[in-house]
Amino acid sequence: MNRLHSLSALWKQALVALALALFGLNGTASAQGQDWPSKPVRLIVPFGAGTTDVLARLFAKSIGEATRQTFVVENKTGAGGSIGASEVVRSAPDGHTLLIATASTHAVAPHLAKLPYDTVGDFSPIFHIGDTDLIILVSPHLGVTTVAEFIKRAREKPGTINYASNGVGTIGHLAIELLAQQTGIVLNHIPYKGSGLAIPDLASGLIQLSTDVPATGSSHISSGRVKGLAVTGGRRSTLLPNVETVAETVPNFSAVTWFGLYGPKGMVPELTRRIHTAFRTAMQAPEIAERFKAMGIDAGRGSPEDFAAMVAKDSARWGRVIKDRNIKTE
Repeated sequence: MNRLHSLSALWKQALVALALALFGLNGTASAQGQDWPSKPVRLIVPFGAGTTDVLARLFAKSIGEATRQTFVVENKTGAGGSIGASEVVRSAPDGHTLLIATASTHAVAPHLAKLPYDTVGDFSPIFHIGDTDLIILVSPHLGVTTVAEFIKRAREKPGTINYASNGVGTIGHLAIELLAQQTGIVLNHIPYKGSGLAIPDLASGLIQLSTDVPATGSSHISSGRVKGLAVTGGRRSTLLPNVETVAETVPNFSAVTWFGLYGPKGMVPELTRRIHTAFRTAMQAPEIAERFKAMGIDAGRGSPEDFAAMVAKDSARWGRVIKDRNIKTE
């Protein structure tokens, strides 16, 4: 109880510091973004319900309370996220329309389709929200419990193992293709319209492999319907400490998805820094930190420039996988 009280007190102090930093001690405003936010802020989520939406609503509530301004989450779905992203591209660079983006929208999509915008030139990177790895799930009917056993089985019977994903070009799809590339195994890809839809087929043995984020994947494992084979990040998940990483068997393997904040191009550096500070401060709130932990998300770090460099590196990496594996959308 004392610890929670201390965390709450520290967070209240952080809110005060944030309010002072955003509004300025003398209450003045300038053309360089010192008055942000001066009107309701739109947080555009290019997807429906899910992790991205949850993150947007967490920040909207926290920063809204700190700044005493309205933050509205708008779900603009469709076309692989490009409808929502286009909404931000068309907006004024005043920080009042922002995009919660993912690795799929900004690191993968440019290599799969012709987009109505440039994911680098038409956006201002602001904040790296965080990363999450994936959990590889296997059917209990496959009879394997380790990555080494799975690779051995796939090599013995090439082309007989079917794996599900949320669709062509999703991180789950690319993660398994990366595994196949690095180990020389041959698998059959079967795209589904959602990871949850694949679970019954995985449990029955109709498909043998699938992926999910740790937060929901762990519940499927605990139900006993499927088994957890490995996590795709560089270290074991706090949600699944007894599940190995792929990298423990396949050196240097890593496949994670990230979440980040963008504005339209043309935002002045001072405005970018102010919004970055608001989101970074909000992430220190106990309720957000605990929610990140429960969702298996590692908090992002670094400057807007660091975020841009990370995305560029991630995009180049997935671009190579897409080209080498000849992955194409229909």
